[in-house]
Amino acid sequence: MLSLGVIGFTQAWLLAGLALLPAIWWLLRTTPPAPRRLRFPALLLLLGLGSREETPARTPLWLLVMRMVLAALLILALAGPVLNPEPRTDGSGPLVLAVDDGWAAAADWPARQEIMQRQAEQAARDGREVVLLATAPDPARPMAERMTAADALARLPDWRPRPWPVDRAAAADAVNGLGLAGADAVWLSDGVADSAEAQDAAGRLADALRGLGGEWRVFAPDAGRQALLLSPPEPSAEILATRLTRPQGGPAATFTVRALGPEGEVLRRQAATFADGATTAEVRFDLPLQLRNRIARLDVEPSRGVGGVVLFDETWRRRVVGLLGAPGGAQPLLSELYYVDRALQPFVEIRTGDVRALLDGEISMAVMPDNAGLDAEERAVLADWIEGGGVLVRFAGPRLAAGEADDDLLPVPLRLGERNLGGVLSWAQPLPLGRFEDGHPLAGLAVPDDVTVRQQVLAQPGPEVIEHSWAELSDGTPLITGARRGDGWTVLVHTTANAAWSNLALSGTFVDMLRRMVELGQGVAGGLQGTLTPIAALDADGRLGDPSGYVQTVDGRALAGTRVGPAHPPGLYGRPGDAEDAPRVALNLAPSVPDLRPLGPEQLRTAPAPYTVSAETSLLPWLLTMALVLALIDMVIGLALRGFLPVGRRVVGTAAAALLLVAALPAMAMDDARVQAAANGNRLAYVVTGVGPVDDLSRAGMEGLTLVLNRRTTVESGEPLAVDLAVDDLSLLPLLYWPVPPEAPDLSPEVKERVVRYLRQGGLILFDTKDGNVLLPGADGPGAQRLRTLLEGVELPALAPVPEDHALTRSFYLLQDFPGRYVGAPVWLDAGESGVNDGVASVIIGGNDWAGAWAIDSYGSSLYPVTPGGERQREMARRFGVNLVMYALTGNYKTDQVHIPALLERLGQ
Repeated sequence: MLSLGVIGFTQAWLLAGLALLPAIWWLLRTTPPAPRRLRFPALLLLLGLGSREETPARTPLWLLVMRMVLAALLILALAGPVLNPEPRTDGSGPLVLAVDDGWAAAADWPARQEIMQRQAEQAARDGREVVLLATAPDPARPMAERMTAADALARLPDWRPRPWPVDRAAAADAVNGLGLAGADAVWLSDGVADSAEAQDAAGRLADALRGLGGEWRVFAPDAGRQALLLSPPEPSAEILATRLTRPQGGPAATFTVRALGPEGEVLRRQAATFADGATTAEVRFDLPLQLRNRIARLDVEPSRGVGGVVLFDETWRRRVVGLLGAPGGAQPLLSELYYVDRALQPFVEIRTGDVRALLDGEISMAVMPDNAGLDAEERAVLADWIEGGGVLVRFAGPRLAAGEADDDLLPVPLRLGERNLGGVLSWAQPLPLGRFEDGHPLAGLAVPDDVTVRQQVLAQPGPEVIEHSWAELSDGTPLITGARRGDGWTVLVHTTANAAWSNLALSGTFVDMLRRMVELGQGVAGGLQGTLTPIAALDADGRLGDPSGYVQTVDGRALAGTRVGPAHPPGLYGRPGDAEDAPRVALNLAPSVPDLRPLGPEQLRTAPAPYTVSAETSLLPWLLTMALVLALIDMVIGLALRGFLPVGRRVVGTAAAALLLVAALPAMAMDDARVQAAANGNRLAYVVTGVGPVDDLSRAGMEGLTLVLNRRTTVESGEPLAVDLAVDDLSLLPLLYWPVPPEAPDLSPEVKERVVRYLRQGGLILFDTKDGNVLLPGADGPGAQRLRTLLEGVELPALAPVPEDHALTRSFYLLQDFPGRYVGAPVWLDAGESGVNDGVASVIIGGNDWAGAWAIDSYGSSLYPVTPGGERQREMARRFGVNLVMYALTGNYKTDQVHIPALLERLGQ
């Protein structure tokens, strides 16, 4: 390739054709134009003498110059000219494309694909082979593949990053084993490492690529485009606090972390702000218990790939435990529930009371001390609750040993009397714990050396005792037994809940033991034991899907410490063969990336080039277009000079000059097609916020509402318009949908003035704050708070809730409320005077996310679930959209019907 500053030529040898221009000049100059054919009858000879015209012997100079320019344009176009050409490798050996295609590459993968495409295209033009080197391990492909450039170009569009870390040490070994002396190399790095060892491995890979001997280049993303890592929050904390990490400090930046429910609904959005130079940003979710327990995942918006996703399982469900009695009293240290309350309080919500009051509050586990007396009705209610999935944990004591608490809410039959160890009448010493039985919920707990039991109640010997024994003393007698009862559990600790019979309640094992028992009440994701396999796996973009065929099973007890990789991808794990609604365990990426670090020139062995959109522009189509225009002009001129067109030379020259001028100058003005489309038909419009996901949702919502309007009404609406408030003309738009996300940018004074002018001219704006899912009565959501700041200084009329008899409730359908994707949030409009704008409101404000309920995909299917009413609620949301459009187009004419009797009376009818 020949590069001449900002212009380069991919087929430079064709420039030799410019040497032929003098010969072309000579041929054109010496070849006269075709003679004109003049008809003159003999009788009219005298009449023709005054207007005799001679045919020139040579081509006119101006036509000669134009044809020379045409020839030069063709030669230059065939030479493959490009503007701002990129540097290219000039070797003749294979080209090694080393690509970091791990989790961190997903944040900016299209930019990598563009560079790979350009490099492979150049290799194809040069007839070179390509070696694709992937640094993320994958059993479905070799790490290094050698192929033709054409095969590489066919492979690149389907190449996707992997949702696990890269292995640059293995990639360096693969490069050294290729035996490609003199090969050029291009390394597309993700710019991050997860440990000091990973940084050293990056240096080894750089040395291996540089050691090939040819030219080599390194690309790496700049600080603002590197991958982000979202850490799982502490499950036991009262407030979920997560941390967003970037590899290196940079300018201040703000992202949004979303808490999503099981149906994909947004439960809460929180801003994650990096201070200038900081590498971490903390995000805190202070949610009501009901909302917290619905969280299925956290993710970063806009999406930065799997690194910005945290999946939740039952470990993060904050459970409610009911204590049958009060943990206090005059002597709290002697209370049977005091130690239970202290052990569970940091991790769960504690409630106390009688059986009926506790079960009405939807508790996860009930703790029953020895002194809790239940009547027959209460035992029956408690038994039904256990059958439905509840967990009852009981502690022994004198009443149970004496048989006073005779009921069937026990996992195993008991013998009367207690076993006394170390007492005055006993030769035996207090016994320590023996073990926690494998295959039971307490398996894997550490056995403390300092815990001893002085008294206990004994189980009636039998085969079921061995089956239901969860923990034993050192002599093999059961200390904790548990059994299934329907979908729930009954658990008995064969000693007291306080320090009267043992010091178990004073140990850390008591805390761990109770936490394991609490997890049983939610189906136990964190306590799943045995062999687990991936049920749903995350891809590099953070989407859940089916796992590949190369995944492997893992022991449930070892899952928490398993490193994410091809055999164990991030996702949800469960027992093979379990039902779809069975408990799942989440394996997240962040624990496998212990220390997010940047890769600098020290590790990359050179200063990397950034991933930027190519500035290289091919001039071939422009030059061919200009040549085609000149060829058409030359054809018209030739026809005119030969007399086939009824024009004179002067006219031909003037027309040629005009055509040349038009061809040389770009169009200075043109009709605004968008304005024409808005004026010639009805088109729904939405405000572009600059937040990509929000704008995509608005477009899909307007497309869905347009489809409903065209099918159900006489309104013929075209494709929705995306409106830029600072540029586009708003005067032709009767209705404007304006979503207000928390991260919406500020409005300039000029934009605010344009909005005010639009409202005064009769426009209607539907503000949608999209925070109707905030279930705190009387509290403003983040969208409503942002709307209040956006509209500061904008003169808006006073607002009031929509009256029951408003025209909006009956402009097409009869409606009582205005649901969207959510329901229940109040809808406000301006309480304007009847004489202003014919009594039609100019502003409607709500937070029900109407676009989310209207949104459809390319197949016409709904994109998002609506809660809590399902498809019935979606239908009502569509009807509200129809009423809204009719209200905006026709005003309040429906309200005039109430005056019909008076009008008829005045007319005497």
